[in-house]
Amino acid sequence: MPRALVLGYDDSPSAQAALTTAIELALRFGDRLVIAFAYAPPQRLVGEEFAEHRRALAEIGERVTATALDRARSEGVEAEVALVPERAADALVSLAAKHDARLIVVGTYGESPLKSAILGSTPHRLLHLSQIPVLVVPATA
Repeated sequence: MPRALVLGYDDSPSAQAALTTAIELALRFGDRLVIAFAYAPPQRLVGEEFAEHRRALAEIGERVTATALDRARSEGVEAEVALVPERAADALVSLAAKHDARLIVVGTYGESPLKSAILGSTPHRLLHLSQIPVLVVPATA
């Protein structure tokens, strides 16, 4: 069974650039591509409000990943979608372990280094959490 690449995807310009790079790498290495959309509603939501927010985020994830999945498959990559109701970095690390991934690919999300250090961006958190390589792709790639 081929190894996997895990791609964090949200349809942003940097995620689209990361998709392009992940497809190129999957083709080069003969890997599968796991297109991940992680969603965790804000912690202050409770009850029905939490459930509605979670459903809405899952629907968005289904919609944006469907396009990425179609693109990957049309370019000859074996691909699947994973919708994970967790914080993005935690979800990507878990998926990478589950799929024996060689690499996690994410976009930069357009944040400055200072903002990401203060707010804890997904790429920044991944660099601290992941036991495998993380490739951060800028929107201009």
